[in-house]
Amino acid sequence: MTEQRTVADSDLEAYEPDDRGLGWLLAIGGAIGMLSAAILIIDKVKFLQEPDKALGCDINAFVSCGGVINTDQASVFGFPNPLMGVAGFAIVLTLGVLIAARVRLPDFVWLGLQAGALFGIGFVTWLQSQSIYSIEKLCPWCMVVWAVMIPIFVWLTARNLREFLPGNPVSRFVTDWTLLINILWYVAVIAAIWFQFGSDLWA
Repeated sequence: MTEQRTVADSDLEAYEPDDRGLGWLLAIGGAIGMLSAAILIIDKVKFLQEPDKALGCDINAFVSCGGVINTDQASVFGFPNPLMGVAGFAIVLTLGVLIAARVRLPDFVWLGLQAGALFGIGFVTWLQSQSIYSIEKLCPWCMVVWAVMIPIFVWLTARNLREFLPGNPVSRFVTDWTLLINILWYVAVIAAIWFQFGSDLWA
């Protein structure tokens, strides 16, 4: 009995506190992303029902959900992109809650989560470029998804690099500069938006 308690205690001690912080990030980010994607689905349904009616997030000619959700880029795989967002962020939210609750996840779950985050950030980056430079309109709820996807990817990647590639120069760099990488990523996106739209965002 004593040995069992010792093993349990050592397991808890071995579970890095950083993982619990990451768990909260995943849970909160997943909840925000899932809610934003769900709102986009509702807006898509409203748009299909009344194509001529403005949506609540149609602010001006350049900041408009309706101007984005009816494009080909908004349904890349033949169905609305937010459907993937709801499913994906639901998984992130669930795993985040488990991690925050100190449930130890097997390595294959972490790797699967990393693969999903990699796909997510790649897809979001492509959508950003399409929205800014091709469609030339910004969807507010889409930008919320962008905003939560970046830290999810950056902090999850930093954790997995430390875990699976300890001592690697890339792991050390990403671990040492995780926050700065996140901030610079935001700055790059904001700068791209500003240089493309400028004061037209408030016109």
